[in-house]
Amino acid sequence: MPAAHAATPIVIRDIRLEGLQRIEASTLFSYLPVKRGDTFDDDKASEIIRKLYATGFFNDVKVSTEGDVLVVQVAERAAIGSIDFAGIHEFDKDALTKALNSVGLSPGRYYDKALIDKSEQELKRQYLTRGYYAAEVTTTISPLDRNRVGILFSVTEGPSAKIRQVNFIGNHVFSDGTLRDEMQESTPNWFSWYTKNDLYTKDKLTGDLENVRNYYLNRGYLEFNIESTQVQLSPDKKDMYLTLTVHEGQPYTISGIRLAGNLLDREAELNGLVKIKAGDRFSAEKLQATTKAIVDKLGEYGYAFATVNAVPQIDQEHHKVDLTLNVDPSRRVYVRRVNIEGNTKTRDEVVRREMRQLESSWFDSNRLSLSKDRINRLGYFTNVDITTVPVEGTQDQVDIDVKLEEKPTGTLSLGLGYGSGEGPIISAGISQDNVFGSGTSLALNVNTSTTYRTLTVTQVDPYFTIDGIKRITDVYYRTTEPLYYSSTTDTSFRIISMGVDTKFGIPFSEADMVYFGLGLEQDRLDIDSTTPQSYKDYVADFGRVSNEVPLTLGWSRDNRDSVLIPSRGYYLNTSAKYGTPITGTTFYKMDAQAQYYYSFARGFILGLNFQGGYGNGLDGKPFPIFENYYAGGIGSVRGYESGSLGPRDTSTGDPIGGSKMIVGNIEMTFPLPGTGYDRTLRVFSFMDGGNVWGTEGESTGANGLRYSYGLGLEWISPIGPLKISYALPLIRHANDKYQKFQFQIGTSF
Repeated sequence: MPAAHAATPIVIRDIRLEGLQRIEASTLFSYLPVKRGDTFDDDKASEIIRKLYATGFFNDVKVSTEGDVLVVQVAERAAIGSIDFAGIHEFDKDALTKALNSVGLSPGRYYDKALIDKSEQELKRQYLTRGYYAAEVTTTISPLDRNRVGILFSVTEGPSAKIRQVNFIGNHVFSDGTLRDEMQESTPNWFSWYTKNDLYTKDKLTGDLENVRNYYLNRGYLEFNIESTQVQLSPDKKDMYLTLTVHEGQPYTISGIRLAGNLLDREAELNGLVKIKAGDRFSAEKLQATTKAIVDKLGEYGYAFATVNAVPQIDQEHHKVDLTLNVDPSRRVYVRRVNIEGNTKTRDEVVRREMRQLESSWFDSNRLSLSKDRINRLGYFTNVDITTVPVEGTQDQVDIDVKLEEKPTGTLSLGLGYGSGEGPIISAGISQDNVFGSGTSLALNVNTSTTYRTLTVTQVDPYFTIDGIKRITDVYYRTTEPLYYSSTTDTSFRIISMGVDTKFGIPFSEADMVYFGLGLEQDRLDIDSTTPQSYKDYVADFGRVSNEVPLTLGWSRDNRDSVLIPSRGYYLNTSAKYGTPITGTTFYKMDAQAQYYYSFARGFILGLNFQGGYGNGLDGKPFPIFENYYAGGIGSVRGYESGSLGPRDTSTGDPIGGSKMIVGNIEMTFPLPGTGYDRTLRVFSFMDGGNVWGTEGESTGANGLRYSYGLGLEWISPIGPLKISYALPLIRHANDKYQKFQFQIGTSF
């Protein structure tokens, strides 16, 4: 780092820069601590060199003088022109590029050997997270034009290390297999290619240790401790061996539990929230649920900062624990202001009308939680974060900050699927769930299969009135060929329905809504010489075309924890339809559905479903065949062909549907062995029952209920819920048609 030495100071008349290639002269001048007219000496020379090196732009800096001209000569550091990878198979290139960006390596940055070494370590770390302990990274630096370099990371991935053994030492109460079931990491099984559960990572092991600890604490083992954890890698770096040494101790029972502190004269109410009692086995999970329930209850009364601390008194000799729950409600507060942030597109009122926690009212944690749920259910945001912020300078006020992250709400979809009872299915649609940020939705959807085709335009205004009355408007065109799969002859019988209807939904609680609507519909029956005689007779009596003005009335209640993957709660829906004719027949139709879900063990869910329908004609006329019910197949009674149950035409033997229908399903869903507790991929066993009945004397073949049982697989796939079932009929009658293997996309039950 040589510098010029001036025997005597000089006054700088001019400054000359040498060696610049990519850096602008003005940039370098901005870093120089001298300018024309300044006095230059040895101290100034040292300061120039020190400051230019500090910029990180240069490998070398020289300062000299030629008369009264200051000469600054620099050698620029090379810049990174490109970053590339070779030999990668396990990772996507973009993922590794993002990882290198996190450590500061990216095109345009200056080349730094220390940064390259750090980048190599980061790449190895990425491979370690996926079990590639033998991965090697080699870096090649290639010169480019304009003082730039290209960086190539060549990766030799090698084999991934699999967990071959998970051993426990010191466990006597619970077996190795029981404890391994609490862990995500396990030895390879036939489905590890999907779950990756046989790959060791430190983060997953930390979570597994916590799961094992909670398993013991929830069963009373207060003295439980994980004394050591050993992770061994085989010499060839292909196998991992985990050994966990544990101390179980003895189970503890609760000798007593009491509430203390400021109970706000609500001791009886708060005691009712205690989920454990004297004599019970200690459970950390139940204790946590108790403290949370008390905090939430106090929050409902405005105590936003309430705390409950459990103080245990342990009797090691008798293995008992006495619990005192100290309750501190802190201060009661009310909400000064609700602040909404992040809704750049969605109008403020769309979010505020979902808030059940109002400004200038007492804080209520229950209403605040409900507000978050309602905003989430809008589907306009990827994240909803609600925080309580104390107002400075006050003791009894808080602000509610609602921070939102918006997501695109427009959807353009094109799907291709196959239903074993529906044939090829092509679906396409365009929808916007939040038109101009107003909260209303508009959708155009097309769905087609061999037996069922629809074209629908739907508009939903969730706040048609300020009180929250919903309006749903549908314009539709449908064609149905109910005999396509079950007909013994090649018939082209088709039911064509077109119409428009408007429904209004009136909420009278957070979970209940009443619907009523009015529509205009035309139904046309296309028949030919091969059409079943019963359909021909209907057309002869009432004509091919029927116009009606249907009136609908309905009620629904939904408190399921999830619409897509429910595990608890129930859903109820009832509706009635009255067909007032312009021409043709008049009728009524009533439908009911009930679903119930109960999670009784980790990952095990019992689901019950019931559907019933009843219709009849009025004024001495029959129930119109275009309103008939059909049963059989997935979504109904599995094991029988789709729509094949119920009355059959006396001449052709084809199923013609009926005016009465009952279907019941019982499903036991549990995780697919080897996948842990993945809720998107599950196995289920089931038992179905049901049938359809028509008017006696006009058909044959309904008989009694049909039953079936079987196994299935359900996968929440990227294109929708996929359900595959293998069913065996329990009841068999002459002319019944069976279909053991069935699948469909987008069904529930």
